[in-house]
This record gives sequence, C-alpha cells and structure tokens, in this order.
Amino acid sequence: MALYRFRVTFEDYDEVIREIDIKSNQTFEDLHRAIHQATGYNPEYSSSFYISNDQWIKGEEITFLPNQRRIDRGIALMDKVKLSSRIDDPHQKFYYTFNFDRPFDFHVELLKIILEETPGAIYPITVKSVGEPPKQFGNIAGTTVLPPVSEEFDFLNELEFSEEDAEEGFTEVTEVDDIADHGEPVEIIGADSEEEEEDEFGGEFSDNEGFEDEDRGISRHDDY
Repeated sequence: MALYRFRVTFEDYDEVIREIDIKSNQTFEDLHRAIHQATGYNPEYSSSFYISNDQWIKGEEITFLPNQRRIDRGIALMDKVKLSSRIDDPHQKFYYTFNFDRPFDFHVELLKIILEETPGAIYPITVKSVGEPPKQFGNIAGTTVLPPVSEEFDFLNELEFSEEDAEEGFTEVTEVDDIADHGEPVEIIGADSEEEEEDEFGGEFSDNEGFEDEDRGISRHDDY
C-alpha cells in the first residue's frame, strides 16, 4: 500500500509548514484531522477540500460538517472519499478551507508517493513541522467570540475580546442616578459637545437667547 506525503502551508502564512504522511486508502477526513493535530487546532468545524490545479483554482468540493446548502447540493463528504480516488497527478494540489465562520485557507500539495511504510508508524503522521501557526479563533480558553451571523466570513468577528480586555477597556454603567447620587461625574460617550451647550444654571440655550439682537436693536433676556 502506498503512502502520500503532503506539504501543507497556510495561504497567508507561508512560513508555517507541515509535512504529513498518510496512507493512500485513508480518507480526506483523516487528512483534515491530521492537519489540525499538527497545528494544534480543534478540527470540529465545517471545512472543505477542493481539487485544484497548479494555480490553486478551486474545483470539486469535498466537505466536513456541511451546512444545509451543501447537503442539498449533494457535496461529497470527507469521511466517504478516499484520497487515492482524487489523486490524478504526482503533484496533486488541494485548496483547503478550515472553519468557514472564521476561515484559514491552506495549500495542500502532494510531494511524493512512498511505496513502503515505516515499521511501527501509525498513519497519518507529521514528518516535518516548521513555524508556529496563528491562533485559532474561537478555540482559546477564557475568551469570548461573537457568534457569526451567516456562513460567510465576518471580518469584524475575527477580533476576540477577553474578559480582561473588557475590564480594561470598558466601564459598565448600570444606573445613571446611582452614580449621580454619589457625586461622581457621568460621561456620556459619543455626545457632540459642539451641537449643544449648557448654561451655568443647567439649562440649554440657543445661539440668540439672552443676547442682543443687533439687527433689530432690541435686547432679549430670560427672567430667572
């Protein structure tokens, strides 16, 4: 039985490299899990491999944990498709997207076909590891990540906010009256100080209240 050696690189972090040996009769799900065993990521996210050409143009899709749209389209499932059934080139390429909600994209390229297994090895196995992968969004203890509003990648949700960040960057105001009773000033974030002003008695005034109307030669004063 042959072995495939794949080189796996992040599309946006090409200095991070993993090389993985896997049996030809193992599945795309086996390769999916092997990639994330090598990166330290949680693999339980909707993802897909795409048969690709030398320019990494996506072709046939093979998916994991599909949404309803992919189910309706009849997309092949990773656990049902053996690697050997999609290898037509000694340097076969697969474009791989992991976690559609907050995706990482990978280039997966067949480097060589090995005819003999290493005695005692359990496949798939990582045979080369270079570079530290970026942090996986939504898989770090003690953080809160906003849920996605759609399947498409929401770049705003890429930002993670921990409880520590929240304590440092935001002050929770529950009741304005409670703060005012203790004599503490209340700052209203976002108010435009140039649009309206308060006089020394706490009231609002317009531009012409309490001032002489030079055009008509009269004075207008409010009685206090």
